Amino acid sequence: MKKRTHRLFTSILLLMLLGGYTQKTFGQRKHVGKVVLAIFAHPDDESTVAPILSKYHREGAKVHIVIVTDGRYGTNDYHDHKAGEALVATRKEEMKCAASQLGAELIHLDYHDQLKAGEGYDGHVPHARKMIRDLGEIVDNIRPDAIITWGPDGGSTHMDHRLVGASVTQVYLSKDYEKPMSLFYYGTPTAFLDDAESKLLRGQASKFLRTKISYTKENLERAYDSYKCHYSQIDPNMTKEDFVARKSKNGRVVYLRKFEAPKNDTNSIFE
Repeated sequence: MKKRTHRLFTSILLLMLLGGYTQKTFGQRKHVGKVVLAIFAHPDDESTVAPILSKYHREGAKVHIVIVTDGRYGTNDYHDHKAGEALVATRKEEMKCAASQLGAELIHLDYHDQLKAGEGYDGHVPHARKMIRDLGEIVDNIRPDAIITWGPDGGSTHMDHRLVGASVTQVYLSKDYEKPMSLFYYGTPTAFLDDAESKLLRGQASKFLRTKISYTKENLERAYDSYKCHYSQIDPNMTKEDFVARKSKNGRVVYLRKFEAPKNDTNSIFE
């Protein structure tokens, strides 16, 4: 009798433990079946939202990253890389590494850094129009639940950032997609910026940044591992502590502005 009671107790305890584990696992992977599409201009732009890309991957979502340009002009004071094809090859490998660290599938397009702006209308405009068509095809194929891209500030008012964000917006607006999807712009709260010029150039009032995605220290560490892949672009003396401190300065939160479509027709601009 005692042996039977002991076996029964052990079985109940095991079921309780397994049930708790299943619940915990399910809770951690609560976004299974969801698809996130992050579209940015340059290799390393994705680092702005890398912690939440890691977060959603770990929670079961399928994460895709699209990088539009080849980064050929990404020279800096940290390294002696020359602009051109050799740097393109380096940055493509770095981007593969970064996407892998975040658990994301990568589509790296071959558009020239600065989108041939230096070639004037005949070079730039056909280039930019083809980019919109390519992005439209990607959205059609991936059919995401959520798209994240640059807002009108472009993070730093960079022309490539702003044009890519505007192009993604045009793709989103161009038709009524059968599958509902949301569009989000990365943003920096105005309150987090110190000087008046920065506030004007790239700040956003808190009433617009109502999507606030928190993330864990583990997500932040994965973002650091991803950021380290972009060796050609970063200060080689930057430590993990430096990165964590910078990202955690205003709390472990990524701020996004959701594009909201009008809900009703109106015949007045004042309603």
